[in-house]
Amino acid sequence: MSAKFIWLDGELVEWGDATVHVSTHGLHYGIGFFEGIRCHATNRGTVAFRLSKHLDRLACSASVYNLELPYSTGQLAQACVDVVRANGLGDCYLRPIAFLGEGPNPLHAPLRTAVIPSEHGPLSGEPVNRGVTAQISSFQRITANSLPPAAKATGQYLNAFLAQSEAIRSGCDEAIMLNADGYVADGWVHNVFVVRGGVLSTPPTMSGALGGITRDSVMTLAAARGIRVVEENLVRSDLYLAQECFLTGTAAGVVPVVSVDGRRIGTGDPGELTSSLTEDLHHAIHDAGYPDWLEDIA
Repeated sequence: MSAKFIWLDGELVEWGDATVHVSTHGLHYGIGFFEGIRCHATNRGTVAFRLSKHLDRLACSASVYNLELPYSTGQLAQACVDVVRANGLGDCYLRPIAFLGEGPNPLHAPLRTAVIPSEHGPLSGEPVNRGVTAQISSFQRITANSLPPAAKATGQYLNAFLAQSEAIRSGCDEAIMLNADGYVADGWVHNVFVVRGGVLSTPPTMSGALGGITRDSVMTLAAARGIRVVEENLVRSDLYLAQECFLTGTAAGVVPVVSVDGRRIGTGDPGELTSSLTEDLHHAIHDAGYPDWLEDIA
C-alpha cells in the first residue's frame, strides 16, 4: 500500500502500527460496519463524492444493529480529511469502518473505528470498458428477517462472497443475486439496472437491494436526461431480455453487463444509455454539476 497513515480510534497512526488484537470480536463474529468513499483530484482540489451521505449510512448501519458509532459523522468527516491530507492523496478510495473490539463480553465490547486510505481501492481491475459477464447465483440474497439488507455490515458479505466465488469458478465476472421470492435483489457488491423500452428500472430496496449511493446518483442523472426511472421487481428473464444492463457501486462506478447466464444483452456491447450515464457521472464529479455531491478534502 502506498499510504503511510491510517486514522484509528481518533488519531493518525503509521500504517504498520494500525493493528488490532486477534481477540477482537469483529474478527470472531463478523460484527462491523463499513463504507467505501471515492475522492477525486479536480481543478478545485481533492473532493470526496457524497461524503456526508456515506457517513450517514454508516451510522444507520450501526443503528440497525442497535449500536452507536463512537464518533459523530462530523468527526468522521474530519478524519477523512485528515487521512487524505496526511498521505498527500488526490484520486483515492477511503474505507471508514467500525468494528466490535476486544473485551470479555461481545455484547458489551466497544466499537473501534478506522479510516483506511488507498490509491485504487477494491475492484480496480474490473473490465468495465468492454463490459462484464454475469451469472445468476444459486445463493439467495439474505432476507430482511435473517440479516437486515439495509445495513452495510461486514459479516453479511459472506453471502456475497459465496455468490461471487461461484460466479468466478463458473467463468463469469460478476454474480447477480435473487431473493427468496425469485426477484432480482443485487449484484454481489453492486446494484442492478436494466433498460427496457427506454425505461430505466432497478429493484426496490424492499426486494433486498442496498440503498446504494451511486445507485441514487445514477437515478438522478438519468431523470435529468428525461429518462423515466422506476423501482420495480425484476425476474431473471427481465435481465435476459433487456436492451441494456449495468451495475453500479462506489468502487467500480458504472459497470456495463454484456451477458447474463450466457445470454447476450442487447448488442453484446455496452449500451448507449449506460455509456451516457458513465459520462454524466464523470462530469458530475469533475465539472461540479451537482455541487452538493462534492465536499472539499484538500
